Order: sequence, then C-alpha cells, then structure tokens
Amino acid sequence: MPEISKPYRILVAAFEHEANRLNPRLADEEIFAVERGQDILKAPAGVLKGLTETLVNAGVTIEPVFSASGGAGGLVDHDFYLRMREELLDAVRRINPDAIGLELHGAMGTTETPDAEGDLLEALRHLVGLTVPIGVGLDLHGHITPRMLDNTDICIACKENPHSDFVECGQKVAELLIEQLEGRLKPVTVSARVPMILPGAGETGSGPLAEIHAKARGYAALHPSIKDISIYNVFRFTDDDEIGQVVTILSNGPSADTPSIAVDLATRFWVERERFKDDLLTVDEVFERVRRSPDERPFAIGDMGDRVAAGAPGDGTILLSAALDGYPGLRGAVPITDPVAAAQAIEAGVGAIVMLSVGAGYTPGFTPRLVTGLVEYVSDGNFIIEGPVGEGAHKTMGPTAVLRVEDRIQVLLTTKPTSAIDPAAFTSQNVVIGDLDFVVVKSGFHFVSNFAGLATPVLVNTPGVGYYRKHQFEFRKAHFWPEHDIASPEIIARQHSVGALTRV
Repeated sequence: MPEISKPYRILVAAFEHEANRLNPRLADEEIFAVERGQDILKAPAGVLKGLTETLVNAGVTIEPVFSASGGAGGLVDHDFYLRMREELLDAVRRINPDAIGLELHGAMGTTETPDAEGDLLEALRHLVGLTVPIGVGLDLHGHITPRMLDNTDICIACKENPHSDFVECGQKVAELLIEQLEGRLKPVTVSARVPMILPGAGETGSGPLAEIHAKARGYAALHPSIKDISIYNVFRFTDDDEIGQVVTILSNGPSADTPSIAVDLATRFWVERERFKDDLLTVDEVFERVRRSPDERPFAIGDMGDRVAAGAPGDGTILLSAALDGYPGLRGAVPITDPVAAAQAIEAGVGAIVMLSVGAGYTPGFTPRLVTGLVEYVSDGNFIIEGPVGEGAHKTMGPTAVLRVEDRIQVLLTTKPTSAIDPAAFTSQNVVIGDLDFVVVKSGFHFVSNFAGLATPVLVNTPGVGYYRKHQFEFRKAHFWPEHDIASPEIIARQHSVGALTRV
C-alpha cells in the first residue's frame, strides 16, 4: 500500500462510453446510468472500484463527483456531454483537489467531436494548471490521441481482453497518483502509433496479441524505471485523424530506452498484421454445430455483427429467424432491443398471447420478425454482473419482457441495448440456461469468461454495425490498414508531458 505524508484530497469520477458512429441510435441521457456523490461508492465496479478503494485504504480523502456509464452505443448527444463536462469542472472549482482520478473509456465520441476524452481532459488541464496530477484508467480499446496524453500525467489501460483486470487498472492509477503527489514519481509518457486496426484476433490470451503483450511484460521486467506499458487496440468505428494501434510507456522520468521499446512493440503489429483474423462460423454452421453436439450444450453464441459490446443497437433478428425457421428442435434464448415491442408485451401482461413485430428498429438493412408468443415474464431489466468481467457492475436492460415463442425460444425484448455478457442477464429474467440448447449474446469476447463452465462459446459471422468488414463503411478522416492501402509506415516515438508533445 502506498504511503502518504499528508491527507491529500483527490477528486474521482467516471464518465464512460464507447461510441460507434455507425449506430444511428443517439446515446443521450436516457442511455447513461448516472450516480452522484457518495452513491458512486456504494457498489463501485471496474476502474472506479480499484481507484477508490486503493485511495481510501491509503488514507486519502476522496471527493466523489459522479459515475456516468453509457456502455457502448451510438454517438453521445453533445449537449448531454457538455452538461456532464461542466458538472465535473464545477466540482473541480469547488473542491480544489490535490489530484484528479478518472475512469474513462477512451473511445467516447459525441455528435460534434470524435475525441470527447481529449476535449474533457484538455478542459480539466486548463482549469487546474500544470501542478495538479490527472490520472486516468482506460479500456484497451481506446482511441488514444495526443490531446489525451498531453493533458494527463498518468494515462494507462487495462491489459486483458476479455476485460478481467479493470479493478487492477484502477488500483494502479491510484498508486501512481500517490507516488506522484509524494514526489517519488515524475511521470513521462512515450507513445508510438501505427496506422492500422485489428480486423480480428483481439483476445490477449492467445495469438499475435498475446505475443506482443508478453514482449511488453518482458521489457517492463528489464527496465525498473518503466511503470506501465499499455497497448491500445483502437476502437474500429471511430472516424478521426491519427486512428491506429498505439503503445504507450509510462516511466519515472525520461528514459533513453522507452522510445525504441515503444517503436518495437508498435512495429510488431505491422509485421504481424495478416495474423489478426477471426475464425467465425456462418449462421447455418453455428446452428448445425448446436444441433449435432448435444454434449457441448448449451452454447453461448456471440452475435458478432450485432454486438452491443461494440456499440451496435442489438436489434438484429437473423439468429432468431434462423432458429425458428430452420432448427425446430432447438431451444434457446435471444435478446433483442425493441422498446416498442417490449412496452406492448408489458402492457399485455404476463400470461397474454401476443403477436408482435420485433427488432430492426435501428440498424439499416435489418428486417423485423413477426412472432406470436406467450408473455411469461416482465421486469425492470436490472441485474448485477456476477462473472469476472465486470463483476459487481449494476446493469439495466430497461423495462423487459420475455416472450416464449413456439414453446421453445425465449425472446428477451429489452428497452435498452444489452450485450448479455453475463449469465445474470438471462437468469434475472427467469431464463434457465441449463434447460436450453443455446443463448445468444451480443458480444465477441467478454462473455467467454463469464459463461465459463456454463456454456460453450462460439462466434458467428452476422451482419450489422458491430463487426468490421473492409469497405463496408465510409471513413472520411481516418486512414488505416486494412481499410486503405498503406505503404510501410514510418513509426516514430513521441514524448508527452503536460502541455507539450515532441518527437524523440
């Protein structure tokens, strides 16, 4: 536990959203779960949990402002963003803290700016000046910009995908903030960027990404001055200048070694770029596997194209239709975002037989599905994540109805998008996963850990705005491989300090 020499006051807040500009559903105030003041400390999760608990245990006085969590979805309403930004700035003016600790995502974009975190951090820096440390814990899928790095003293990410180490990331932010306040740390960050994204193979536990992370850990072990190496697998659906993979190295004081280390790690992405591919099944292949593999049931099917975890609306019906039309013997559960159908089912009430048109309310090109079923359960849609990824986080699907179709498919009609990365999304709605052959989750990786021992994970290639396909969408600002033909890029190291950026 880091030691402190005086009773510091550190302001803490969380403002988190991953913005997919291809999702037409605006992320406004209704999408965000907002808590304020001491309420954010009652059941914190993720980075905020690690940050606040470590600070309290060290004897620091924390000043909680708000926690605004929007998950992943469409662009954030800019007016809502400005209100939340001003609320945070007002709190800083009132509290005059010794330091600021934040949980952000790193890929929040609004209807007016693709770099909301950069805008927020710049505003904070202008307010507090150069002497108040600002520490940030991020998702490794952040779109990391020079603006973000130049206005923070500590800017680090979680290291695992699926994200099972958010708490540890928050703990590290807290420890580094205390070290800086105590004068034991003079943070200097070096970054290297390569103009490419990962088309696939995004798990950190295997494949080329695991190899790069292992190399980073090796570098850190050899250089005691290195406090953190973060590897950002840029969010694929941001359209902004300087999009690309980013490696950052935080050291205690300037280091002669970190620039070459950052360039080496970033270069490895370019050298290994052709290996970043997903092995996905077609819709028919996945249901055939479910049908032919009773010993592996139930399956958890990751709906890649309609991944709410990647900012899609979750309104796809292709897997529901395939199960109903082509596989009459299978039993399953499928969540679909449809506030209108959910409201109609809730109004009809438990026990009612209803005919509803469900899904396809947001994603262009999707087709709604007409179903008739029994309303067997309704709720407020609230649940708590129990698995290791996001453990303890309070989630809401909004008012939700479970519709049993053909006495074998349970359709979870949700008001708000849900990735269903945790079994609690289903069990909270009286869905018994062990009685089913499959459940559909709107996630690509995060669900794997949480369903371990309960369901066999499998990924399916579905259409939608949640999965990158070359030339599927238009990028006006971003220029990256594989979307564009990129010659061998010049990968350089840049040193960041508060208020300045230099090439080294």
